[in-house]
Amino acid sequence: MRQRKILGTALAALMIVTIIFVFAHAASAQKFKVLHVFDGKDGANPQGPLIFDAAGNLYGVTFNGGLSSGNCWDGSCGTVYELTPNGDGTWIHKVLHYFTGDEDSNPEMGVIFDAAGNLYGMTNGGPHSGNVYELTPQIGGDWSYGVLYQMGGAYDGNPGGGMIFDAAGNLYGTTEWGCGYGWGVACVFQMVPNGGSWTFNLLYGLDFMGSTGWFPNGTTPIFDAKGNLYATAELGGLGSSNCSSYGCGVVFELSPSQNGPWTLTDLHVFTGGVDGGDPICPLAFDAAGNLYGTTSLAGKYGYGNVFELSPTGDGTWKGQVLHQFTGGKDGGAPTAGVILDAAGKLYGTTTKGGAYGFGVVYRLTPTRSGGWKEAVIHAFRNNTSANPNYSNLILDAAGNLYGTVAGDDATTAGKVFEIMP
Repeated sequence: MRQRKILGTALAALMIVTIIFVFAHAASAQKFKVLHVFDGKDGANPQGPLIFDAAGNLYGVTFNGGLSSGNCWDGSCGTVYELTPNGDGTWIHKVLHYFTGDEDSNPEMGVIFDAAGNLYGMTNGGPHSGNVYELTPQIGGDWSYGVLYQMGGAYDGNPGGGMIFDAAGNLYGTTEWGCGYGWGVACVFQMVPNGGSWTFNLLYGLDFMGSTGWFPNGTTPIFDAKGNLYATAELGGLGSSNCSSYGCGVVFELSPSQNGPWTLTDLHVFTGGVDGGDPICPLAFDAAGNLYGTTSLAGKYGYGNVFELSPTGDGTWKGQVLHQFTGGKDGGAPTAGVILDAAGKLYGTTTKGGAYGFGVVYRLTPTRSGGWKEAVIHAFRNNTSANPNYSNLILDAAGNLYGTVAGDDATTAGKVFEIMP
């Protein structure tokens, strides 16, 4: 009798634990919502951050899908799209532009708005090795497409990141190579509007044989209040060959002068040790002027980390690692940066690790002791909902997170998702 009672008690406890687990799992699953599934014809492999307009519509790009052409990466050319909330919890997808491969193809790292509501972005492929483009809304809902600057191939080719406006309406971005120096030099450039046309200016060349860093892939320059630009370079820096023969990458600052060239300063040269390596990410500022970013490999466990750089007051910057990814349930190998909410918490994605091995959405919360605590908000479950490559998250006013995954290139061509707190 006693044994049966103990067994019954154990079974009851097991049922309670099971119910709690199922409920917790269901509650967690309810926080993750798919807004759109790409089918290849309407786009594939979404990349870069999404962006909101004032009406709450989302805009983004797909690197592939859409129209087919031999001039495009992997045979398809990519799209620019809009997602509009439908009022019933669903979202309506609309392609604003199909890239053809005739002049350009394969947009990267999203789009940005100007004050008039026009969209701007860059392509990475096509017969001329990419361009800078503008999409202008028309009466009736269509958008007109125009090329602002055509990359010249051997001299300025293959933009690998996003763009930003300054207060005067000038555009800034990076390319993976070219800029008048040939294959081995990437560049940071400026585009200046001139009454309907745009002038391309080279700000700085990043030489893979030097200490400046090279291959600013996946980054988007950001400004501080003084007009200095900050960005990452995936390779170069000569800090170490632990990551590649070209080094482990850098975080750099570009400072303007009154009438002369811009000055580059390396804020941190990655060694491929515990500080990580290959930062494939945009940076983010907090209110105190500290910079945050991620490395995609190396670190303590070989899966990258989240880092902070703080100005010391004497022109140097002090670095510290906030979280070392293990490649386990906490995630690993991030190819996106982090964003901050109003409370100073950090959010980002990883491409590996998690409970199912397909990456995670994570949150880092500062603790009273001065450290940071990581929590996994969502673990991607399988190939069809995985590969958050370059998936830089955004937040809306209600604290909901939005991002993209590339899918498995077989049954799905990528998704746009929302995570509700």
